[in-house]
Amino acid sequence: MTRCLTMLALGLLFLAAAPALAADKAQKAEMDGLPLVFADDFEKGADHWKPTDANAWKIAETDRGKVYNQFTNSKYRAPYRSPYNISLVKDALVGDFVLTVKVQSTNSKAGAHRDMCLFFNYQDPAHFYYVHMGKRPDPHSSQVMIVNGAPRVMITKNKTPGVPWDDGWHDVKIVRKTADGKIEVYFDDMNKPMMVAQDKTFAWGQVGLGSFDDNGNWDDFKLYGVKVKKPAEKKK
Repeated sequence: MTRCLTMLALGLLFLAAAPALAADKAQKAEMDGLPLVFADDFEKGADHWKPTDANAWKIAETDRGKVYNQFTNSKYRAPYRSPYNISLVKDALVGDFVLTVKVQSTNSKAGAHRDMCLFFNYQDPAHFYYVHMGKRPDPHSSQVMIVNGAPRVMITKNKTPGVPWDDGWHDVKIVRKTADGKIEVYFDDMNKPMMVAQDKTFAWGQVGLGSFDDNGNWDDFKLYGVKVKKPAEKKK
């Protein structure tokens, strides 16, 4: 009798918890009304990623499981002054999106420009946006940047405080709305953006991870958005 009552109680607890579990699953399946189009925890490797230099990246085993580790500087050099270390998601072109990821800077001796970067609306090596998450803000650090057939230029609208890097893991989120050009970058505090920009130059492209010239780890990457096709090239 006691065993039956125990089983009944456990069954009732499961039924009570089921709606919450379903809601949590539904919440993870979309964000800000956008569906989840790609996620990677790197437990099965990095086959979905295309780095500018594969010799600068590896899957590393850590106390939190496997992570995507950019452990040295790439030999890659872009056509215009911009980050060296880039790894792009291979098969996802998006316009509007929300991107979330966990990041750890591992270059504690990098100084004021200690950084990690996120790339988006990446169309080719000369046309894209990136977020430079630098420790000390200046026109080339801790800014939202655009590369548009010329060396990178900051487009951040607000005065950023700089990223308080330490040796721990941090949460980052980017929100991109192409209709009004909104770009918001969140670091740990998901209620108030650290960086804000507005630009309509690029409305589609790939997304990616990396750094300008530092190193670090990435984990739990999620991309919410709507996949788009690359527009047909205009005839000259």
